[in-house]
Amino acid sequence: MVMLLEDIVESVELWLKLIRKKPQPYVDPDLDPVLLVPGIAGSILKAVDDEGREERVWVRILSADYKCRTKLWSLFDPSTGKTVSLDPKSNISVPEDRDGLYAIDILDPDLVIGRDCVYYFHDMIVEMIKWGFQEGKTLFGFGYDFRQSNRCQETLELLAAKMETVFTASGGKKLTIITHSMGGLLVKCFMCLHSDIFEKYVKSWIAIAAPFQGAPGYVTSTFVNGMSFVEGWEQNFFISKWSMHQLLLECPSFYELMACPDFCWENSPLLQIWKQNCDSDGNSNILLESYSPEESISIFTEALSTNTVKYDGVDIPLPFNLEILKWANETRKVLSSAKLPPQVKFYNVYGTNLETPHSVCYGSEGAPVTDLQQLPSLMANYVCVDGDGTVPVESAKVTSLKEEWEIIGEDQDNQETGAADRKPLVSSISVSNVGDEKSMREEARATIIVHPLGEGRQHVELNASIVYKTILLWLPSKKHDSFVVEAAHIEVKIQLPIDLLGNPASCCWLHRTHPDMVNIGLVNQVT
Repeated sequence: MVMLLEDIVESVELWLKLIRKKPQPYVDPDLDPVLLVPGIAGSILKAVDDEGREERVWVRILSADYKCRTKLWSLFDPSTGKTVSLDPKSNISVPEDRDGLYAIDILDPDLVIGRDCVYYFHDMIVEMIKWGFQEGKTLFGFGYDFRQSNRCQETLELLAAKMETVFTASGGKKLTIITHSMGGLLVKCFMCLHSDIFEKYVKSWIAIAAPFQGAPGYVTSTFVNGMSFVEGWEQNFFISKWSMHQLLLECPSFYELMACPDFCWENSPLLQIWKQNCDSDGNSNILLESYSPEESISIFTEALSTNTVKYDGVDIPLPFNLEILKWANETRKVLSSAKLPPQVKFYNVYGTNLETPHSVCYGSEGAPVTDLQQLPSLMANYVCVDGDGTVPVESAKVTSLKEEWEIIGEDQDNQETGAADRKPLVSSISVSNVGDEKSMREEARATIIVHPLGEGRQHVELNASIVYKTILLWLPSKKHDSFVVEAAHIEVKIQLPIDLLGNPASCCWLHRTHPDMVNIGLVNQVT
């Protein structure tokens, strides 16, 4: 009887282990490896002291502002081109857990409530694993110290090593790089300065919302006023606008996001100021003065001439840094000389139909500016253009690559039919709220037009009647497929021609929780 009971117990334990065992995720061995590269502020950063103790300093909620000021504030060293933390006992590093994916997945893994606000590549990683991608085999991440220049030699060397690691781990397969925002500038610098390595390891490059010609509206207002990722009382739980201001003033990467001075803008981004001036007779007059990107430098210099921070009891001058500007201008020269290797496919994906800051205005006719040093305390008013909310279409669309492709696919390369003979392909998107309350029901409609341009090139246009929190972006192929996506009680139905990453059908979207925080995801075909 005892033996029988033992057998029963063992059987029950085995059964419990079986039902508790999680099913193994599907793995597709034929997929090419993918490397995800985030944009500015899109990597977890850790401070490591002299004894090897680590603490996450970006992103965090508790003591976020204090850690930013004590660990991330830095000063630029023109002799090396690097910005160096003010804390001499700390070194900033990026965690390499999960083959680099940990640093770019959820930026604050400890956050429980409202966790989706710190998602970065999380949605994309989850979906790609469902498709058969495997961490460490076909899916990798590259986080980096986003304070540094996009041509920082140390960062580029780490990226080269990561590419070699991906190539080796996947059995010698060339990789697809997916970049978001400023990550596109980083990869473009790498492609120019290490073209042999790029050509050796890279098969395709997909750039999402890359500010190839800058993000003038947000950069201008940030130089003057700072940047806040959250508004209202929530600022008390994150890094303050002022602290971010001081951090970014010494970040070469941020200066490299300024409006490209050599680009022929359709509408030049301006800094405008309502100023009150007095003539020699003491009569005052009020004028709206406009400054081009080059002319704005003198305004930044004057407005921030007395800016200081106190660190460890010492007042440190922190004006607009002309040395960093020189460095950033050299980076622009590197970016403008980049050439895409002929065998590398390039996909440029960008958003449209959102009001995007382009020019910035301070003061008003009724309340003019009398002293430029007042500007940091004034509120910016924006003149907007078409874009994704942060990057103007004009900036993201023009890559300045020697071989410029907006949307391409292998199936178009061998088509003999001329572009003039091919009609535009039209599809549609509808977005509706599926909440129970009638007051919560909303709907947005959009039309997608794919214009064949010849030589394998296509231009994709999105016209939306209502802009929703979800921005949908895609890459086309010949076939139409239907999709249904559910996220945050929003049902998205898509009928689009799509072919990306070798999947039968897939869609790329940006879920915007804040103008400066964007979550990236891919949607697979519903079967």
